[in-house]
Amino acid sequence: MKVRGYTIAPEANLWRANLYKANLRGADLRGADIAWANLRQADLWRANLRQANLRDADLRWANLKGADLRQANLRDANLKGADLRGADLTNAEVDPEELIKTKFEGVKL
Repeated sequence: MKVRGYTIAPEANLWRANLYKANLRGADLRGADIAWANLRQADLWRANLRQANLRDADLRWANLKGADLRQANLRDANLKGADLRGADLTNAEVDPEELIKTKFEGVKL
């Protein structure tokens, strides 16, 4: 799958990609390098982001409802306003203070 010229696939290199408001619903991004990417207001509903590197990614106001974020690296990611309801963050690396800024009812930690 291609989105704005970027290949969306497991283990994709999306480092510093500009995916602002991108439709990534149900995308398979297992193990992808998405560090420093702009995913502000992106739709990642039920996306597979297991073991993805999202370090320092801008996820402000992103839709991550039901996303699989198991073992993902979310250190220093900006999650302000993100919707994580029903997401699975089992064994994910995430700054707890960032979760306070999100909608996280039903999140699996």
